[in-house]
Amino acid sequence: MTDWRSDRPQPAQGRPWSATPASVPPSVPPATYEPVTPGLDGTEPTPQDGATAVTRRQRRAPAPGRGGAFAWLRETVVILASALVLSLLVKTFLVQAFYIPSPSMHETLIENDRILVSKLVPGPLSLHRGDIVVFKDPGGWLESQPVVARTGWQRTANDVLTWVGLRPVDAGEHLVKRVIGLPGDRVSSAGNGAPVMVNGVALKEPYVAPGSQPSSMAFDVVVPPSSLWVMGDNRDRSSDSRYHQGNPGGGSVPEADVVGVAFVTVWPLQRLTVLRNPSATFAGVPNP
Repeated sequence: MTDWRSDRPQPAQGRPWSATPASVPPSVPPATYEPVTPGLDGTEPTPQDGATAVTRRQRRAPAPGRGGAFAWLRETVVILASALVLSLLVKTFLVQAFYIPSPSMHETLIENDRILVSKLVPGPLSLHRGDIVVFKDPGGWLESQPVVARTGWQRTANDVLTWVGLRPVDAGEHLVKRVIGLPGDRVSSAGNGAPVMVNGVALKEPYVAPGSQPSSMAFDVVVPPSSLWVMGDNRDRSSDSRYHQGNPGGGSVPEADVVGVAFVTVWPLQRLTVLRNPSATFAGVPNP
C-alpha cells in the first residue's frame, strides 16, 4: 500500500520543511528585531535595524514619580500666589469687607454683621441719597478704642489677611451711616420727633429703627461742596452728623473719606441680605 505522505513534496536532505507565507515573497528575508544598544563613544544610543519607535520612547520615559512632588509643589505655589494677587486687586479696586461693631444702624445692620462694600462708589459710580456708606473718621467722631493684645504671629496673620482682603477690616477707624444729604442740599428737622426734611420735603423713612424718632434734636444745615450729611438708622443711638456740627465742615463728611457703599450683608448666613437703596423715600426731593 502506498504511503499517503509520499505525495507531499519533501524537504531537501538535512533541512526541515517549512511553508513560506503567501504575503512575503520568498526572495525577501523576514525582518529581524534587535534591541537598542548604547553608543560606544558616549553619544545618544541608536536603534539597530528593525528597532521600533516604541522602544525609543520607552527608553526615554521618566521613571514613575520622577519630579511629581516638585511639580505638585510648584503648581500649589502658583495657585496660592495667583489667589492672593487676585484678592488684593479685588480689595484695592472693587470690594472690601467690614464688620459692624455698634447698634447705630439697627435694624438694617446689627452688631457683628459682615458687609461687603463696593469701592466703585464714589468713583466710576455716583453716590445717592439713601446709600449706606463706610467712611474714615473725619476727626473726633470715634472715641479711642482699647487695643486688643495679640501675639507676634497673631498680629502678623491678622495684618496679612486684612491687607489682602480675606479678613474684614475692624471698625477702629471707620464708621457706617446712611447718606441723607448730598452737596448743596438743605437738611433740617424741628426735633422732638419731627421728620427730617431735605430741600423742603419731609422724608418718610421706613429704615429708621422701630421706636426711634426721626430726630430728637433740631438742626438746619446746608451741606458743603464735596461733602455728605449722614445719619444712623437707629437715630436715638447714633452719633452722626447732627452731633458734630461744631467740627470743621459742620458735621458733614468729606466725600474723599468715603471708602464705598455697602451693598450686601454676607455673615452670619441667616442675615444674608442685599442692602437696597430706599429710592422711594427720596423720589420727591428736588435738586438744590
